Amino acid sequence: MEVLYHCCCGIDIHAKTAVACLIKDGKKQTRTFSTMTDDLLCLLDWLTGEGCTHVAIESTGVYWKPVFNILESCMEVILTNARDAKGFKARKTDVLDAEWLADLLRHGLLKPSFIPPLHIRELRELTRYRESLVRERTSLANRIQKLAESANIKLGQVASDALGVSGKLMLKALARGETDADKISDLARRSMRKKKPELKRALEGRLTENQRWILWQMLNQYESVEEAIKRVEAKIRQEVEESSDPFVAEAVKLLDTIPGVAETAAHILVSEIGADMNQFASDKQLASWAGMCPGNNESAGKRRSGKTRKGNRYLRAVLVQAAWVASQQKETYLAAQYKRMVKRMGKKKALVAVGHTILVIVWHVLKKKASYQELGGDYFDRRHKEQQKKRLIRQLESLGLKVTIEELERAA
Repeated sequence: MEVLYHCCCGIDIHAKTAVACLIKDGKKQTRTFSTMTDDLLCLLDWLTGEGCTHVAIESTGVYWKPVFNILESCMEVILTNARDAKGFKARKTDVLDAEWLADLLRHGLLKPSFIPPLHIRELRELTRYRESLVRERTSLANRIQKLAESANIKLGQVASDALGVSGKLMLKALARGETDADKISDLARRSMRKKKPELKRALEGRLTENQRWILWQMLNQYESVEEAIKRVEAKIRQEVEESSDPFVAEAVKLLDTIPGVAETAAHILVSEIGADMNQFASDKQLASWAGMCPGNNESAGKRRSGKTRKGNRYLRAVLVQAAWVASQQKETYLAAQYKRMVKRMGKKKALVAVGHTILVIVWHVLKKKASYQELGGDYFDRRHKEQQKKRLIRQLESLGLKVTIEELERAA
């Protein structure tokens, strides 16, 4: 088998140790290092001293990240999926795993995973932190409403947002010990004041002393999480504006032109796939990597399943959310696509299909560095004009009507 790299290394990484096998001109050297920074720097010195050009690392939890960060500036580091680098189950040790990785790398048999550049990885840390805060805020909101319901406070039945400005003022009054529903309902703001009679009835609950104390603590925690979200959103905007790649800020603005994709979604998209689409050969490759296209499971000429693979869960979530927003808009291509697909697929599959379309649009927008061009809600009708005509005729005939077609004269 052809040898592609004459000096390369495979590293089997764990939480405490990194076993490295260096193959140079067919000879193997194996050393074990701790994952402390000083030892990883010793690993770097050893590899550079031997003239190593390529290193292979398995994607194991987050343990690969420190090693990758230290080595990437001096040599090409290939992060590979553990599934693609499996050895023999009967012969498995850390040393053998490192040797197997090195052998596969030496002959070019490892498929590298997509690792975005450093400035994109830093943006990704911020967007994923924001996502964790949003989940925490949602969890707190659910716990607050559950506590209120257990005390027969029916605020959520009257207010569309029980934790909006008015809702928080009234809940804080309850937590402080206020029991007069009339006074509490007076705290309603703007349009909520129209619901004052319903609010009086909804606020006639029975909170115990402990429940009031817990409610106060959870409201304070909820507000602190909201403040943290505002701070991280400001930091994300700053990171985008001051990025070492000037196209990042432009990419966010271009993605904002796509229906369903607002600024927050654009930040997540850029942080997960980057702004440079040269790393994906085509929109199909990007959709496959993201897990947003039908899977392939075929044997003996029979297709077993088309279920989508897991892919990037952060990217998948934002694409499905964007698809839902786009499906509710009027006179847009994406809304028309959703309406066509939901009839035969159901809501969930239709949203994934629209999310796939949004991802394809994202690839073309970033590749061409041009804003999104709307095709219109009647795109499919214009594209399939004859089919649309026959379908409408059949519908009228099914109602017992005789249809005669006559073309209108077009104005000169």
